[in-house]
Amino acid sequence: MPIDPQILISAFLLGLLGSGHCLGMCGGVSVGLGLNTQADGRFSRVFAYNIGRISSYVIAGLIVGSLGFWLTKTLGSAVFLRTIAALMLILMGLYLGQWFNGLIMVEKLGARLWRHIQPLAKQFLPVRRLRDAFLIGCVWGWLPCGLVYSALIWAGSQAHPSQSMLVMLLFGLGTLPSMLASGVFAQGMAAHLRNLLFRRVAGSIMIILGIISLPSVQQTLLRLINHSN
Repeated sequence: MPIDPQILISAFLLGLLGSGHCLGMCGGVSVGLGLNTQADGRFSRVFAYNIGRISSYVIAGLIVGSLGFWLTKTLGSAVFLRTIAALMLILMGLYLGQWFNGLIMVEKLGARLWRHIQPLAKQFLPVRRLRDAFLIGCVWGWLPCGLVYSALIWAGSQAHPSQSMLVMLLFGLGTLPSMLASGVFAQGMAAHLRNLLFRRVAGSIMIILGIISLPSVQQTLLRLINHSN
């Protein structure tokens, strides 16, 4: 079954609107690569780092999508997973708008694993080649991040490996513009994206998308449309 375009749009918007958080978590590495590189190679190394980071998101999407697929086949929980997906969008909207920061607790779940993964990045420092930047990005893609982990739970609820990978790809691409800008130009984009008004507008959009995505709401809307026709 083809994936709902609304899900892909929501995934991209989540990455784009939540990229202020990404700048705080991963932006330091991106900025470091930009500042410590000659102008002619600055963009390519920052780009390679971010492609590595997004590649890890896609691989993680494959893992959670396979798990969601298994749960659906085993437990027949498709509606339950769609409900979880919608609720995660709402929670991520509340998180972006700083109305509820409960998703920070999700980051603690990956802290122990991260302690074992992080030292791998040291093998590729200092960055001499594009491959080094790419591999550092691959490592940093597993950094404990409430926003990324929440996006993974949401992606896993699609219950299909390829669809979950696509959701995480769109999420990662959404984070790319601000991450490239911060890495190449080392400007104060983070301050703009962390502006409370901006975050609350972004959070409100995600909450609305989440409410519309609830299976019960979709059924009600369909009944209203059919009744009007």
